[in-house]
Amino acid sequence: MAHQSLYRTHRPATFKDVVGQEQVTKPLEEAAKTKNIGHAYLFAGSRGLGKTSVARIFARAINTDAYDEHDVYEIDAASNNSVEDIRALVEGVYTLPFGSTYKVYILDEAHMLSKSAWNAFLKTLEEPPAHTVFILATTELEKVPETVQSRCQVFEFKKPTRQILAKMVASVAEKEGYALESNAAELVATLSEGSYRDALSILQKVFAGAGGKRLSLEEVEKATGAPKRAQVHALIVALASGERGAALSAIEGTAKSGVDMKLFLELVLEALRATLLLRYAPELRVALVEELGADEFAALEEYAKGKDITHATMLAFLTAAERMRYAPIKALPLELAILELFPE
Repeated sequence: MAHQSLYRTHRPATFKDVVGQEQVTKPLEEAAKTKNIGHAYLFAGSRGLGKTSVARIFARAINTDAYDEHDVYEIDAASNNSVEDIRALVEGVYTLPFGSTYKVYILDEAHMLSKSAWNAFLKTLEEPPAHTVFILATTELEKVPETVQSRCQVFEFKKPTRQILAKMVASVAEKEGYALESNAAELVATLSEGSYRDALSILQKVFAGAGGKRLSLEEVEKATGAPKRAQVHALIVALASGERGAALSAIEGTAKSGVDMKLFLELVLEALRATLLLRYAPELRVALVEELGADEFAALEEYAKGKDITHATMLAFLTAAERMRYAPIKALPLELAILELFPE
């Protein structure tokens, strides 16, 4: 029997369960408590931030006295985006709820509605029956017409910090009976690129390949194909000592190992940033220990003692990140960065 995904198992069920989105949950929770309910809401933000989960929580919160799941309608606007689909929706809006106070319509990927569908929807969105609440969710707010945005209360979901994501995956791992080491949780958070859903999908992949209940950084690297910390450090060491040949060898070895060079560059940039902060902003030591973990902090603190890693180093690799998007050979922008830093 197939196991349910971690994202579904650990989907937040109450406002309290939602982490990192207080700018959304607090006003919605207050609106539900005071029964000051708007007729239309627009949730915007990148994928995997919990927009649909919060919509469901809000639907339950405003129907606390008499909640009936039949009164919550979830519609995928990506595949139901025609004027006929919206007209069918509008026809059903005026019937009374089964047992709840409100009928709640959740339209996911709302920006996918056609122009004619929006036109058919506008009048109802502006003046729906008193028992109807619309919640539109979108990953592309700029594609939602201004006429629609002006009729909604707009809430923007933020990408969580890496610390928030690392704490979340460590908590989920513990609930599932695993002990996820702090630097391993940090890597899962980094790989997820600011998405709760992706973080839990990655964690599930790690569980599938785990040999035991204690999960180390090395096991996460192996399960995900992420660059090894040793590969990142090999390049940082070469940069810190001004060794052009060693730096180029570190890049070539990493590229040959088949890892994602974009992610490798991201991890290198994070290490360079931390190295420069350790040298020039020692008052941030405590915060950096918390952010990096004790082992990583100790290694980068040692590299910070050298003088070859400078703001020019960071700038060269930031330029490499811009170039990588269009580079036919992904290692090439990093190699150019080395040659620009050490021309002779």
